[in-house]
Order: sequence, then C-alpha cells, then structure tokens
Amino acid sequence: MKTSVIKVDDMLSVWSLDEVERRIGEVPGVESVTVNFAAKNATVRYDETRVAVSDIKSTVHELGLQSNRPAEDEPAEDHQGHIDESEPAAASAAPKSKSDVPAATHDAHAGHEQHDGTVPDASKSSSGSQTDTPEPSSDHAGHDSHDKHQGHSPEKFRDRFWLSLAVTIPVVIWSAPIQDLLGYQAPAFPGSDWMAPVLSTAVFLYGGLVFLQGAWRELRDRLPGMMTLISLAITVAFIFSWVVQLGLIDSMPLWWELATLVAIMLLGHWIEMRSINQAQGALKELAKLLPDTATRITDTGEETVDISALRNGDLLLVRPGESVPADGVVRKGMSAIDEAMITGESRPVKKGEGDEVIAATINGEGSLRIEVTGTGDKTKLSGIMRLVADAQTSKSRSQHLADRAARMLTVAAIGAAVLTFVAWQLLGAELDFAVVRMVTVLVIACPHALGLAVPLVVAISTTLGARNGLLVRDRRGLEEARNLDTVIFDKTGTLTLGEFRIVASSVAEGLQEDEALRIASGIEAESQHPIARGIVKTAEDKGIAVPSADGFRAITGKGVAATIDGVEYHMGGPALLKAENVDVPPALQAASEAAASNGQAAIYLVQAGKALAVYAVADAIREESREAIAALHERGIEVAMLTGDAQAVADAVAKELGIDTVFAEVLPDDKASKVRELQAQGKKVAMIGDGVNDAPALATADIGIAIGAGADVAVEAGHIVLVRSDPRDIPRIITLSRVTYRKMKQNLWLAAGYNIFAIPLAAGVLAPWGILLTPAVGAILMSASTVLVAINAQLLKRVKL
Repeated sequence: MKTSVIKVDDMLSVWSLDEVERRIGEVPGVESVTVNFAAKNATVRYDETRVAVSDIKSTVHELGLQSNRPAEDEPAEDHQGHIDESEPAAASAAPKSKSDVPAATHDAHAGHEQHDGTVPDASKSSSGSQTDTPEPSSDHAGHDSHDKHQGHSPEKFRDRFWLSLAVTIPVVIWSAPIQDLLGYQAPAFPGSDWMAPVLSTAVFLYGGLVFLQGAWRELRDRLPGMMTLISLAITVAFIFSWVVQLGLIDSMPLWWELATLVAIMLLGHWIEMRSINQAQGALKELAKLLPDTATRITDTGEETVDISALRNGDLLLVRPGESVPADGVVRKGMSAIDEAMITGESRPVKKGEGDEVIAATINGEGSLRIEVTGTGDKTKLSGIMRLVADAQTSKSRSQHLADRAARMLTVAAIGAAVLTFVAWQLLGAELDFAVVRMVTVLVIACPHALGLAVPLVVAISTTLGARNGLLVRDRRGLEEARNLDTVIFDKTGTLTLGEFRIVASSVAEGLQEDEALRIASGIEAESQHPIARGIVKTAEDKGIAVPSADGFRAITGKGVAATIDGVEYHMGGPALLKAENVDVPPALQAASEAAASNGQAAIYLVQAGKALAVYAVADAIREESREAIAALHERGIEVAMLTGDAQAVADAVAKELGIDTVFAEVLPDDKASKVRELQAQGKKVAMIGDGVNDAPALATADIGIAIGAGADVAVEAGHIVLVRSDPRDIPRIITLSRVTYRKMKQNLWLAAGYNIFAIPLAAGVLAPWGILLTPAVGAILMSASTVLVAINAQLLKRVKL
C-alpha cells in the first residue's frame, strides 16, 4: 500500500469534500481517502499495483477540480518552489530513545549502593507503508509559489462579489418596489424598464455560476447540500422573474431580490474561504521562518547557496540573529537559540558543541557552525506540519455529528420550502408572495455555517496546539481528553530526568554544604560512572565551580580517591566505610538509612577516616513534574505511575510528587495490562510514555500521549505527541480539549440553532403582524451566522494554554 497527498483546489465549500471523498473512494484499488478542506488536499491510501496516482488525479479533474500536486514519478518541490532532489519523506519520524541509566556498581565505585534505576531501551519505530507527502509550501517573498491555485477560491468569490455588487446597485436603484418603499423616482430613459432583468440575468449567470456548478456536482453524486439550496433559491427566483417579465403571469418579478441574494451569497463564501485560510496562517508562518539561503563552509571558504542545495553533512555558518536553515548538530561555537516557534519554550535554549538545532529557529548573539542532519521535508518543522495536517484531516465524532445534522437540515429546508409554498397557495396568497416565501426559506436554512462550524475550530485548535508544542495526530484523542479522569505516567524520563542527581544530602557540623559539594564534584569529575556524573552535574546545576583534582585513583571495590587543594579525600559507599573504618556522625548515618529506605544510593565524602558528607543519589525528579501533577489534581484527575523500579524507589517518587496510584516492578510487556486494569474500573485513562518502549500501553489507553524531546517526536506512538519532555503539557492538553469542545458546541448552536426561529420567520408565520423577511434579508441572516461562527472560532487563538 502507498499513501499520496493530492491537491484538490476549487472546492467551493466544506460540502465539496464529501463528493471528492466518495468519487475517489470508488476508484478500484483505493483503500481510503480523506480530504482536508482547509489545506485543499486529499490523502489517498491505495494499492499501487492496481491503480496509479495519475488515475486518481484524473478522477479529481473529472470532478471539475484542479490537481497539480507532483505525482509519484515527479520530484516534489520544497517550500520555496525549488526542486528538492532528496528522497520522499517517510511517513513517520523515529522516536527519541532514552539512554540507559546504568546500575550503580562499576569497577571504580564497587562500594556504591546498587540502584535499580535503569531506563528501558527504546528502539526506533518505523511506518509500515510508504508515504508520498510533499513538504508544506511557503510563500516566500521573491518566490512564486509552486501551487498557482493556492488561495484561488477566496479570490474567485472576492472578484465575483465585487463585480456582482457593482451590477446589483443599479438593479436596486431602478427597482420599482425599492422606489415605492423609499419614495423616490429613478431617472427614466429608453430601455430602463429592461435594466433590472438584463443586469440581474448577468449577475445570475456570472455570480451564480459557482453555485450552480456546485449544485450540479452535489446532485450528480447524490449528496445534496448547501450549493443545492442556494441554486434552488436563485434559479426559482430567476425563472419566476422571467416568466413575469414576459407577461406569462401577472405578478411582481424578483429581480432586485435575485441580484442582492447572489451578491450576499458571494460575500458569505468569500468570508468563509478567508477564515479557513487564516486558520492555517500560523503554520504557514512557521514555514516562512526558513531562510531562502544559507552560508555553507567549504574548503575554499564561505559560499551563499539556496537552502534546496543543502545536503546532509554540509557545514553551515549561522550568524547572530539568523534563522537556522536546516536541522543539524553544533560543531563549533556557543549561543542561545529561540525555539519558541517549534517547541513553545519561551526562554532561549543554550547550545554548544554536540547539541542539536532545529530548522527555522532563531540564533541568538553567538555564531554557530552546524553540520546538516536534515533538510527539506526531512526537517522536524516539516514533520510537525505534516502531523498537524493529518490531525486536521481526521474526523472526530463532533465532525460526523455536524455532517449528519447538515444533511438532515438540507432535506428539512427543501421540505419546509415546498410546504411553505403550498401552504400560502392554499391560503390564497399571491403567487409571487408564495414564491418569495419559498425562496427565503431555502436561503435562510442553508447549512453554510454548519459545514464550517467544526472544521474551522479544528484547524485553529490543532495549530494552536502545535504552536505550544502539542502535536495532535488524531483529533479523536484531543476530543476525548476532556473526559479523562486518570493519567498514567511512565516514571523514568517522564516524571524524572532519566539521569542521576543528588536528591538529598547531609554534611558534618562545621562544613558548608556548597563547599562539601565542590570537593565531592572535583573528586568525581575524573570518573565516567553515571553516579559520579550525576554528582558533578548537580554541582554544575547549582553554579558551583568544579575544582581540578590531583592523583585521582580508583580503589577497587570501595570507591575513588583524589587530592583537592592539597588534601586527600575518598568517596564511596558502605564498603568504603567498612574498609577504612570510617567514623560516621549520627546525622549522616540517619541520612544514609533514609536513602536506603527509598532505594537510593548513599555516597560518602570521607577525609582522614571521618565522614564529612553523605549524598543520596537517584534518578532526579523533574521540577516540572510537581506542577504538572498539582495541575491535574486541580482538574479532579487521578494520577498513576508505572515503573520497572523497585517498590521502595517508586514509593519514594510517588510520595514526593503526591501520586495517587503506583505500579512498581512492572515489565514493559505488562504495562498494557495495568492500563486495562484501570479501564476495567470504569476510568477514562491516558498513558504518557516515551512512544516505543511504552507503545503497547499507549495503544491500549483511551488516549496515548507520546513524550518527545527537542522536537524528536515519536509520531507512531499515540494520539498526541509532546514536542517537549515537559509533563506540564499534559494539563495543557486537557485545557485545549475542553476549550475546543466548548467552541464546537457554541458553533453548532450558532450555525444550526438559529434555524429554529429563522425558518418559521422566513416562511411568514409573522405575516399577519406585518413582519416579513425578503430573500436578501434571509441571505444576510444566513451569512451573519457564518460570520459569527468564524469569529467565535477565531477567539480560540486568544486561549492561554
């Protein structure tokens, strides 16, 4: 099986996607198809041995739509419209594996306590199918977009609206009903009586053509919808008016109503198209952050090249203030990178030799030389944009509900219009009055806003999530997050750093804590053991300068020794104390026993046979974890923890963080069973893990949330992917889910609820009291509901996650 993304421009409304999905789905060999109206493309999964992508594109052309996306045998274009000769992007990026935290014992620290804090290894995942996915485009200044149809639909409706409005104005001015209503007399001249029918016919044929074409497609595919209703309304008004104009019946023509109706409908559709395109704007802005050129360093010096010419292994110079042109690794230099647009991290991130940098992030004041590791559609930015596009393509239950409601409303509107006409005729009303009532019902009941209500909210919410480091792979996961009552965290690397740190310490009387740590870090600086590195890193985190040590040596089975400032010190565990007959003050002994009860390694600083300090070393808890769990508890959500560590270690972490339920000594294969255990209690469960090692549990949970690190996301692991390894993003997901669902409900009521009052009003139930709506007013009300839906959805952008 193969998956391709095909451009499908000129869809007139969200209704068009149904007919596109249906017709492409009928092509032999096509397994599935999903159309993204906002992105104007179709994601098609098909058997390449039975059907070629060119056949699928031919079907798109038969629908009257444009398809200019490169086929499988054509090179895809990069974000600037330049040819990208790199291989097609894979469907998924490999997840970042956690590094093992080795056990505490080694040849130089044989006397250290054994600490069961290993992090299970996570192998990389890969997708089982090939995906031909072009890189998202960007309209760079000075470059013509490779997609000449991008934005074509809004421009089409805009141009037709302004021209139709210009022609409509004289129709209204010379309309007899308007003159009678406003009490003026328009100038008469030869042929002025035919001005209204001629100009209104021009408006009908020019401005109304897009609606008639849309209705033809809907009826051809047996999917009547919004275009059908609009076309029925303007066609009935057009035919009726000509019948009256030719004197076949004695009544009043509807020329001004017809012209104004078409103009207002064009305005409504223009607003809709602009709203949808603006919903994609934030992601497009990300792509624009990529520079047009890069400075490449060669054997002969520096050269400026187009970024499409970059290849893996190239060495680039990134000057202060410049955007990083490609994913890479710092080979020389120090700086701080602004990654807010990718990870949502507000503070610049320090970068030095060996650190990864991400394309489109902004370099700070330092100059960097980076080795390219990813270009074009292989960058993390492109991966993020593909994830967001996929999320906007997937349909949630709310979308299916809106689709069904819109279909029902279409049928109800046609039925109500026919019933209105028949009822007024039976009541003895004039023919033109009955026709006007019928047309008004057809217009006011158009499910225009209903088709826009959910997709627009989804486009904005998924983009908002991406800008905050929350990548939604499946909208159903985001929708269900609001109902969560239990969140399960994998401990190592999620709630903890996955690295050793000093988590508690005690020093002898008369010695300053920072001075003791300075000495301890200097002794351990020569060792590569994970516990030693954890002690040194703790000192560095506290801003303590690590001193140089002389005479470093390992004491087999006991620990290490070194000289600091001319004084010899030893460091080790209980075996060192026993071998050297070390005197341990009561306070230090109590601290050591507390560490042992928590399953932590107790490491002593010893000088001249006396213990000066003891350090409890363990996998350190992230500072963010406390805030995350507190935020979840505030939302009434229970927190559980899964770990392969010993019960004592797990209980110590749980006690410190306030975790409600602990599953310790759990093998990776058994994690899914623990998820099912909670689900069996009727709980709605989310699992938070590293994406691969926890894959079975992520798949079993109601919502799987994969933790990424530095934007290296595990896209196959769950419904939602976190760009940052920050547990505080879990409450943010729930917040995003709740505000998104609330906006969907509000929009559905704004889009459909008003019909409860609007349809009877349009039918003329208040006519006995002199209250009647014209078709033009009906069109304004219908368009107003669309505008309200669009504005309400745009308010999502103000939400602080």
